[in-house]
Amino acid sequence: MGKHSAKRVQGQAVASPPTDTVALAREHLDREDLTLSALAHRVGEAPHTLRRAFIDRFGLSPAQYRAQSRVERLRKHLRAGDEVSAAVYGAGYGSPSRVYQDGAARLGMTPASYRRGGEGMSIYYTVVECPLGRALVATTRRGVCSVALGGSAAGLEAGLAAEFPRARIERVDAGSPEFVAPRVAAVAAALAGRSGGADVRVELLGTAFQFRVWEALMRIPAGQTRTYAELARELGQPAAVRAVAGACARNKVAVLVPCHRVVRSDGSLGGYRWGLPRKQALLDREAGAAG
Repeated sequence: MGKHSAKRVQGQAVASPPTDTVALAREHLDREDLTLSALAHRVGEAPHTLRRAFIDRFGLSPAQYRAQSRVERLRKHLRAGDEVSAAVYGAGYGSPSRVYQDGAARLGMTPASYRRGGEGMSIYYTVVECPLGRALVATTRRGVCSVALGGSAAGLEAGLAAEFPRARIERVDAGSPEFVAPRVAAVAAALAGRSGGADVRVELLGTAFQFRVWEALMRIPAGQTRTYAELARELGQPAAVRAVAGACARNKVAVLVPCHRVVRSDGSLGGYRWGLPRKQALLDREAGAAG
């Protein structure tokens, strides 16, 4: 193992485990469902020391990372076609009920539906023209599950079908269910730079840490921006800048979850799933509306 580094806490130097020890701990959690005590024993560190160093390195506690890993393993098993019960136990859950009790395991649908590509779900969508090209707005009865931006309606529709290959997907440009129209109007307002999407319910699929990032994004007022580093500090995890950027990149609900309001520390735009010109246009519209 490498040498321990020292970290100053309230005026005193506190030994931190070497980087390779923390990385080894993560590797163990990727393979096994270990408690903090068992994990610390496995890598030869004190539990509280390992927990603090793990948060500093990855932006999550070992328990949060363990829950996130369970979610990812569950998804892989389900997508591979495993039976639900086998997938649940194979992912490390002690019982099927733990999937619902675990706050990190928010798949946005039942494991059975996820395994079947959204089978049994009803998704309604429309494609609207906007100054940024076209926007696809898709919603279940519970909330908006996708807002995608692009130039081609066919490309946007193909992306939705790939995400939910077995869901019942219906385009509703006319004769929409009553809950669709106000949600589409809210997206249109947000695209125009107004804060019309603040109260719209969204149905997100993600890990516990991604949910924290997305919730923080929705608290950024229109017309303002945050850097990735500022957002990480707001979450109490200043070392998690890359994890914050990763959560922004995985956001599939444009403008309602406003990842376009996050920029790099030097003021440059950084990345954006739907293209940097659209990101700049959204920021310009919001700045104009706020002014």
